[in-house]
Amino acid sequence: MRHSTALVTGANKGIGKEIARQLLSTGMTVHLGSRDEERGRRTVEELGGDARLVRLDVTDSASIAEAAGAVGALDVLVNNAGISDSFAEAPESGAEEFRRVYETNVFGVLEVTNAFLPALRRSEHPRVVNVSSGTGSLTWSTDTNPQFATGGGGAAAYRSSKAALNALTVLHAQSLAGEGFKVNALAPGLRATELNAKAARDGGDPGEAAEQAVRLALLDDDGPSGQFFSWDGTSVPW
Repeated sequence: MRHSTALVTGANKGIGKEIARQLLSTGMTVHLGSRDEERGRRTVEELGGDARLVRLDVTDSASIAEAAGAVGALDVLVNNAGISDSFAEAPESGAEEFRRVYETNVFGVLEVTNAFLPALRRSEHPRVVNVSSGTGSLTWSTDTNPQFATGGGGAAAYRSSKAALNALTVLHAQSLAGEGFKVNALAPGLRATELNAKAARDGGDPGEAAEQAVRLALLDDDGPSGQFFSWDGTSVPW
């Protein structure tokens, strides 16, 4: 099956950059969504191949609309951009903190996905991958999380935003199933990225997580949709 064009948000660093690198290695054209144009430009030059810079701030409606207008056709959308800037528990969190995190991790994914639906509908095999987190699994949060020691109710804004993203994944998958879309979520595990200080200090290889994102991006038509997978290919409970 031929997938020729992809867009990866937050592709100028971390897991997004590695996803873009691996998609490029398959011969695809990859649009690198980057809020920071200069950093995005350097990443395009570094990755080479048919990498193309798209200025994209997922919290800015005008930026999203402009990016969508610049990409006429699309086979794969990887919603990778995300933030986590606090480990506060819910009783110590404020609404503004939740709004800031949800603006990127939930509302941004919703608006970007919907803006690029016209381009994805031109594909014979449209795929959407949402980079979520195992810490957003409600099952793992209330039982045993085999990937993280969750530490009680910490990182409430981030973890709840990823739970909301998981719900959005299911709802998009259900709504778009009749059009041949495959929409899935990925728990990448803790990776050495700029997500937060713990990730930068303790995280593993971003490329390892990217491999599973690419697998989901290139699913055959008989592949799963509306599912949640770990970086090692196993299923994650919602």
